[in-house]
Amino acid sequence: MWMPSNREEKPAKAVGSALLLAVFCLSLAAFFSTQAAEVFAYELTLQGLIDEALNNNPELQASMYRASGAEYRIPQVKSLPDPLLSFGYQNEGFSRYSYGQSEDSQWIFSASQTIPFPGKLALKGEAAGHESESLRANYEALRLKTISKVKELYFDLYATYKTADLVGERNRLFSRVEEAALSLYASGKGSQQDVLLAQTEKYLLVEKEALLRQKIQSLDAQLCGAIGRTSDLPLGRPAETSPSSFAYTTDELIRIAEDRSPELKAKDGTIKSSEARLSFAKKDYIPDFTVTGGYIARGNGFGDMWSLTTSINVPIFYRTKQRHAVNEANASLMEASSDRAATRLAIISFVRDNYSLLKSSDKLMSLYRDGLIPKSRQDVELALSGYRTGSVDAFTVISKLKSVIDFEISYWGQFAEHEKAIARIEAATGLGSAYFSDSLGAGHE
Repeated sequence: MWMPSNREEKPAKAVGSALLLAVFCLSLAAFFSTQAAEVFAYELTLQGLIDEALNNNPELQASMYRASGAEYRIPQVKSLPDPLLSFGYQNEGFSRYSYGQSEDSQWIFSASQTIPFPGKLALKGEAAGHESESLRANYEALRLKTISKVKELYFDLYATYKTADLVGERNRLFSRVEEAALSLYASGKGSQQDVLLAQTEKYLLVEKEALLRQKIQSLDAQLCGAIGRTSDLPLGRPAETSPSSFAYTTDELIRIAEDRSPELKAKDGTIKSSEARLSFAKKDYIPDFTVTGGYIARGNGFGDMWSLTTSINVPIFYRTKQRHAVNEANASLMEASSDRAATRLAIISFVRDNYSLLKSSDKLMSLYRDGLIPKSRQDVELALSGYRTGSVDAFTVISKLKSVIDFEISYWGQFAEHEKAIARIEAATGLGSAYFSDSLGAGHE
């Protein structure tokens, strides 16, 4: 670097440190620029990621098959117990085979069928049906949470790319400050400290850009996990988007959640299933019937015979069996009711918290976009002009430039939080839910 002869000689250590820092940071910038070029080759759409997640996410598929399997359990529990076929032989004495020689020697064939007391099978089917509904609601809740997770990671990725862009752009402003500092230093109007300060801040931005590229790779990996993709290829750059509008009030969202939340529907299904199990436990005091029909073949002219008998089980141990079964079912019902109440309170709290975050992000985005950022940019330009004329020092220019960078980074951070809050509210309240569609697989939209 050329310096005028009327300035003191630059210290060797300062020169060496500045050069080493410059080489290191520029090398990092070159490396991550190459990585970014590969990533920027593809435009990433949110809907494409959601579709891929709904089709490929293993956890979601497991929940879908669990819900489908529960539907097949309903006709099983509503069916009668399997009939019992039996056959045997009765012989007279032990010395010889006496069939056809004695009227007491006979082959015996019988069939029996247990018939539960009327209403028991219906209650079993009702309990299984509500359990199936609960599992389907759990599937829908997981589907919405999967969509929410994809959206949250997508908008984090979008904001990170935007931050990386503005860091690169603002780095050029620091280059202007550096050029101005060098020009003033060369003319004898500036100091060596101004030059080093401008260069240090410039290279710190290069380091920040490298860290942002690393964050992009991390978010890529998390998104691949969420959508069930095993490829290590870059996902690409998110498509341009604008802030989403959200016109609901807190009270409206709470009413929607109480009416449509899949989590609450799952709890409702558990409660109804527990109620049916309690009714069954109470009805289990009543005995079941077993009807048995038999055919007796005696052979050699002895007349064949038939028999028909009915038996019932006698619940004489009801104190240790049926009574405790009722108590157990009642406790399960109380547990399900309390769990539902706790889930409702958690959802209401969750909705209010994210709605507050949403409104706060709205205000901050407006403040940054319409006030702080434009004002800060004007301050930077004025400070740069003043620095060239010597009326403003380098520290002031750099401070103002750092402020505008902070405001712009904060804007994109609030943008991501705004979109993530909407995604979480939609998942919690069931907005856009496909619950109880004609086909369980139709949830894969």
